[in-house]
Amino acid sequence: MTFDPQSLRYDAAGLIPAIAQDAETGAVLMLAWMNAEAVARTLATGRVTYWSRSRAAFWVKGESSGHVQELVEMRLDCDRDCLLLQVRQTGPACHTNRQSCFFTAIREGQEAEIMAPLA
Repeated sequence: MTFDPQSLRYDAAGLIPAIAQDAETGAVLMLAWMNAEAVARTLATGRVTYWSRSRAAFWVKGESSGHVQELVEMRLDCDRDCLLLQVRQTGPACHTNRQSCFFTAIREGQEAEIMAPLA
């Protein structure tokens, strides 16, 4: 069956959450948003393209930082309302210079930084 990005279940703003996961390690790197055009561009180019809600513009991961996400595989969840992007990440995924955006844990009711920025 041929995939059509329009077949996904987008929210009222036309967006779908996309979780980026390191294809080798399985580590969750980040969550961002895509619209149908970002999905299509990602599949066409192999470079992960998101929709920036704050800038209202397309955002090709690594375009300015060099911290590229190369798509290995795109997966759909059972409800077709969330994407899992297995990627090859070059450099840190987070704008804070950390490998993952998920660097704060809640432990015994306290926030704990569990990942330092890369040198």
